Amino acid sequence: MTGGTDGHAEDQGRVYQSRGDQHISEHHHYGGDGPEYGGPDSVRRPAVGRTPVALRDRSEVMARLRAGVEAERGGQVYVLYGMGGSGKTAVACALFQELTGARGRMGLWVNAADRASLRAGMLAVAADRGAGDGELLAARNGLRPAADLVWTYLDRSAEPWLLVLDNTDEPEILRDGDWLRTSPRGTVLVTTRRAAARWWPGAELQHIGVLPREDAALVLRDLAPHSGTPEQAARVADRLGRLPLALTLAGGFLSHQVIDPWTMDAYGDQLDGDERVQLIDRGADALTEAEPRHLVGLTWQLTLDAFAARGLPEAAALLRLLARFAAEPLPLTLLNHAAIGAVLPRARTETALRALLDQSLSELVDAAGARCVQSHGILLDSVSAATRADLVPALDTTAVRLLDAAVPGVPDAGPHDPRLRLLVPHALALLRRIGEPLSAADALAVATRLSVALHRTGDYLSAWETARSAADLAQRLLGADHRTILAARSRAGRALFRLGRYAEAEAALRAVRDAQERMFGADDPDTTDSGYGLQLVLANLGRREESVALLRDTVAGRRSALGPTHALTLRARASLLETLPAAEVVTEEGGTLLTLPSECDRFLGPDHTVTLGARHNHAWALYLLGRFAEADSEIRWVTEAYVRRFGPEYPIVLAARQLFSRTRAALGRVDEAIELMTEVVARRERGLGPEHPFTVAGRQLLDTYRSGR
Repeated sequence: MTGGTDGHAEDQGRVYQSRGDQHISEHHHYGGDGPEYGGPDSVRRPAVGRTPVALRDRSEVMARLRAGVEAERGGQVYVLYGMGGSGKTAVACALFQELTGARGRMGLWVNAADRASLRAGMLAVAADRGAGDGELLAARNGLRPAADLVWTYLDRSAEPWLLVLDNTDEPEILRDGDWLRTSPRGTVLVTTRRAAARWWPGAELQHIGVLPREDAALVLRDLAPHSGTPEQAARVADRLGRLPLALTLAGGFLSHQVIDPWTMDAYGDQLDGDERVQLIDRGADALTEAEPRHLVGLTWQLTLDAFAARGLPEAAALLRLLARFAAEPLPLTLLNHAAIGAVLPRARTETALRALLDQSLSELVDAAGARCVQSHGILLDSVSAATRADLVPALDTTAVRLLDAAVPGVPDAGPHDPRLRLLVPHALALLRRIGEPLSAADALAVATRLSVALHRTGDYLSAWETARSAADLAQRLLGADHRTILAARSRAGRALFRLGRYAEAEAALRAVRDAQERMFGADDPDTTDSGYGLQLVLANLGRREESVALLRDTVAGRRSALGPTHALTLRARASLLETLPAAEVVTEEGGTLLTLPSECDRFLGPDHTVTLGARHNHAWALYLLGRFAEADSEIRWVTEAYVRRFGPEYPIVLAARQLFSRTRAALGRVDEAIELMTEVVARRERGLGPEHPFTVAGRQLLDTYRSGR
């Protein structure tokens, strides 16, 4: 020691020197590298990521907000709510820039994503509006109410202002300290995922949803104008669900390709793969740190994390279950079933759903007269991709059971039911998600039964599309010769017949029946079911001998496998009444076939579909036998019963009316026959089309009546 007082310190070190005695107390606080009271770098600029080149399809919202601000009333709170990635912040940013630019209004922007950011941002607003250092320090140290300080200075502001509270996805934090208030000096604009009105008393709520098709395509072309045509961009936009965040990322990806630029079509083709979420997120700026709100694969994870923090794990479980289905309206009745208990407590389903609705992850919609829940496709894909592998089996099993309970156990003939059609995209989406053969077989069985239900309500096109698509999706896991695959393809063939595509129906049903006979035997119920469908095609192609031989085989097979009084056996026997010529009808089964309606009545009941069908075909047999009065009486009764049960447009009703016209004409009532057939032809043209074989046959019969009158 030299006795000198020279000292040196670096960084935050301190040197204390004295020639006399001193007592020093020092308190050390170890924190981050920033200042003790850190805050946003600016509240005069929007703290956002990539802003749109142009704001698309928000003119109505912008006009409403602009009018509210320009009215100079003050004291207004507007809330923009919607799912993550819908463009809420983009709307707020556009309004902010417009008002602070050409219109000269003061703009203040606060990130309200969490308590710390909200508090720091609002205190920075107070500083901007003139609060002194001492006041701010007291507020930071809890010596005076921070929110009161901020709003005191906002109320005193000499300039009218717009205050944006962005990403306010936890409105609970606004209530702590009463951060959300009104002031005559300005307007507050909030962006949030929380849709429930209870969070925003007195505010004007505005939903921000996906873009219309044309505007969504423009977003892509704004960013990547040389990657494709407007129509190509529109097709890609459809695949992205027209979600602004996904569109922005996709456009960014396309615009950044240098060595081997992608076209819109090439990008769209890749979106059909299993990793479309990862592809979309490749559009983020690789040179900046990833922000979860700017990635479709991560933005919703913020909400799922919030569910866990708030003690709502069942909300995340329900969302994972919904992600097994399609991004289409899902009837709420499907969720009200005991099987959901394998994924979340049934008693908590209501709470879980309300949480999803509140966070704008799902919405309630009406479809086909049913209350439904619907979620965005990109959201469902993201959740599905992030679901842990050990959770998937229970989710798939539960989804299959819920869908199984929603489909009629034994589909019966009936009027058109549009609610059945709502289930189709979910059955197919489930088959796309499933990766295990056993679950795939169960899901395919449900989809096939759904196809049968559609078929029996007269919706033959939907029945065909459902069975064909389901078989194609499941075949990758089950193989072409699996029993459920063949059963689905058989149903597709049956629907092709009803659509009038006889050649395709014959090829499909013959191939399926041959495979079933080879693998399961001639009398197996699946084999005889395909045989029954094939004989209908052959009969309508005019190949009566083949049709009758196959029908007799079907009857024998069903008798053997199912028993003589089973509904399917009786149905096949009833078809003999329609197919056999008059000379054979009276001798078939030892002359007892003509008593079949009474058998059906005894074993199945008078109102059973098979009983009604047997009486219908019995009337045809009587007509062929020349017993016109008896045939006329019976078919009149059958027609009236059909109309009461199925309505006037149902295909079998039209078939009965056609036979009724024949008996009327045979009894000399040709004018009535013409009137009946005119109506039949008109209804078939509307329902089946003018070139369908049934329509053509009906028109020919009508021409015969008219020419012979």
